[in-house]
Amino acid sequence: MVKPLQKLGKIKRKGPVVLLIMDGVGFGKYEEGDAVASAVTQTLDRLFRENPWTKLKAHGTAVGLPSDDDMGNSEVGHNAMGCGRVFSQGAKLVATSIETKAMYEGDTWKKLIRNVRDHDSTLHFIGLLSDGNVHSHIDNLKAMVVQAKAEGVARVRVHALLDGRDVGELSALEYFRPFEAFLEELNDQDFDARIASGGGRMVITMDRYNANWKMVEKGWQTHVLGEGRLFSSATEAIETLRKETGAIDQDLPPFVIAEGGRPVGTIEDHDSVILFNFRGDRALEITKAFEAEELAEFDRKRRPKVEYAGMMEYDGDLHVPAQYLVSPPAIDRTLAEYLAKSGVRQFSISETQKFGHVTYFFNGNRSGKFSETLEEYVEIPSDTVPFEERPWMKCAEIADRVVEEIGSGRWDLIKLNFPNGDMVGHTGVYQAVVCSMEGMDLQIGRIEKAVREAGGVLMVTADHGNADDMYERTKSGEVARKEDGSPKAKTSHSLNPVPFILVDPLYNGEYEPTLKEGLGISSVAATVMNLLDFEPPQFYDSPIITMK
Repeated sequence: MVKPLQKLGKIKRKGPVVLLIMDGVGFGKYEEGDAVASAVTQTLDRLFRENPWTKLKAHGTAVGLPSDDDMGNSEVGHNAMGCGRVFSQGAKLVATSIETKAMYEGDTWKKLIRNVRDHDSTLHFIGLLSDGNVHSHIDNLKAMVVQAKAEGVARVRVHALLDGRDVGELSALEYFRPFEAFLEELNDQDFDARIASGGGRMVITMDRYNANWKMVEKGWQTHVLGEGRLFSSATEAIETLRKETGAIDQDLPPFVIAEGGRPVGTIEDHDSVILFNFRGDRALEITKAFEAEELAEFDRKRRPKVEYAGMMEYDGDLHVPAQYLVSPPAIDRTLAEYLAKSGVRQFSISETQKFGHVTYFFNGNRSGKFSETLEEYVEIPSDTVPFEERPWMKCAEIADRVVEEIGSGRWDLIKLNFPNGDMVGHTGVYQAVVCSMEGMDLQIGRIEKAVREAGGVLMVTADHGNADDMYERTKSGEVARKEDGSPKAKTSHSLNPVPFILVDPLYNGEYEPTLKEGLGISSVAATVMNLLDFEPPQFYDSPIITMK
């Protein structure tokens, strides 16, 4: 049970504490390919010169992922910052559940398998085919296909989304070719497994925050109805569409695999469907398309009666989906809940692409507010054009509102997310990423000025790296090059640490002037509590400041 926090009685500021999260901005390991360092960021440069700062870990075990080879991401990063300690996250929970075979003993798996056996129907898997381990992992899928065969399933169809975002931008065939061979080796007279459809993750199926339901509609048409351009194999589809469009993997058009002019894997009544992505934000809309009795967002044309399950529960408050294979981490006693219980007035804002991160994920995968009277959430609608065409995104509009709220005196804590470094970083367009950093830097300057005028505190940090590492590299660390000699773009997150800058204009010696080193971003929560003059719970990770 959450009780009000104990006051320290040491820190008193006239203005609010402002937590500014630069999504996808880390300290680059290499000079070449570091768009953060390449950008003209006069504000950030000055903040580093004039204020205490440190580096925080934002990947791997520091955010609850299986190993330190796993890049951080916005979901687990905001979980860690918002709950003040490290929980085992989706990737680790799913891998353990499969490795121990606990998942196959669960009621949901047994129900889906029984359904296809009883009806001699098809088991479908929908999800991201890569080893990025941010939304999914190909090894999880392979293990489930093998298990399905062992349990007497006759037909499996895989609806495979191309990644090119958490892995190399043109790496799809490194996954699809071996996976097609893997399925072929499994197939025999009693078992038939094939890839049935696919497309780029930023074109079909994996929309989030209701930003572009057309993506989900395209996914439904492709996976469920089998409508779209037909190919004999996924490899043929990828090779052909790449030549025709010049698109990188995440932007490749949808395709349907056919035999004799007919799709090999439409989804029909009595089939079972597993969405094998474990991360929730880009799973909710396609889940709604399968589960909702009435759907206003698009015309499904037909809704097959299937047994549908997600890899995990994607929304613990709304209990979506109704069936899932692995229970998510039970995150409780979050920063926002403690502050609400302690009477702290909180304001949260971002644009659509990251609005759920400063609310839902920050609050421990919880929808809604802890206090209707003490909290306000504001979502600035994101652009629906490619991010490289509007790299500044909505940072100015976000800053407009934040400056206004700082001056209003209504809030004790303001938290905001600038998505630029992450969303533009994922495009792989270097010039656009540099532009996005410079646009964001201007807005950070405006917010810093408002904080100083109000007598508040500003913390500038990030949830993971991305814009700091924009080029693919060889095993020796050299920049990987295309045939024309230009660098190969890297569209995935980095393993680099992220900044934490503390701007406290009214500092009066209440804490040591040097910040701690070697901590993770989970320490942000206790630091916020300290600066709001509260004692953090003992089980929270250490604050970044040392109180005197």
